[in-house]
Amino acid sequence: MKKVYILSDAHLGSWAIEHRRTHERRLVSFLNKIKSDASAVYFLGDMFDFWYEFKYAVPKGFTRFLGKVSELTDSGIEVHFFTGNHDMWCLDYFEKECGMTIHREPCLVELYGKEVYLAHGDEFSTEKAFGILRAIFHNRFLQRMFSMVHPRWSLWAGHAWARHSMIKHKVKGDTPFLGADNEDCVRFANKYLQNHPSVDCFVFGHRHIDVDLPLGENSRCIFLGDWISNFAYVVIDGNTIEIKHYVEGEK
Repeated sequence: MKKVYILSDAHLGSWAIEHRRTHERRLVSFLNKIKSDASAVYFLGDMFDFWYEFKYAVPKGFTRFLGKVSELTDSGIEVHFFTGNHDMWCLDYFEKECGMTIHREPCLVELYGKEVYLAHGDEFSTEKAFGILRAIFHNRFLQRMFSMVHPRWSLWAGHAWARHSMIKHKVKGDTPFLGADNEDCVRFANKYLQNHPSVDCFVFGHRHIDVDLPLGENSRCIFLGDWISNFAYVVIDGNTIEIKHYVEGEK
């Protein structure tokens, strides 16, 4: 049986990653490895450290990754792209040129008889400062204003901002798992289960932590680790939902 793969938070192109070409090649190597048995691939946001798409121009780079994605979709494999807080500013390039399906909101999908709720995860943050920043990023008027800035400067500003954020996380370290009662995504999942008890699994990105947490008797909540240091992904094969880690060169 074909498999479904889910991963997130590669932050391709990050100025804080020293060997960006190697980083991209590792992800392409993984996609090349799974293409023979994949029915669908879901990217749950922040695959790019910064992506801002203009009407007649897109950021340079990422040709290996986008080329491999196009190869997958051309062969009939579904590829779904969820926007994250670093790459929400996409228009139709991914759909028209690469064949991906774009999701700008969380969604509940049925995968081999399993009900799986997918989201990047930043949508459920209750942190006030982050909420204000997210509202600014999603403001259509401010997006139009930003689009009026020449890409030479706007893309530089975006990458510089993302680099600052990445370095800050490296210095301070990513916030560890806060416990079921304090994680915004877990609180959301428990509340959602009250009206949708048939959900088998919730899968979130964003937090850069690798956690598989039982919810009640029949559900679970998975936080995907990033694709910068631990290379975590979820695989659904019709029988199980399992979190794994990619080791390049592994048979």
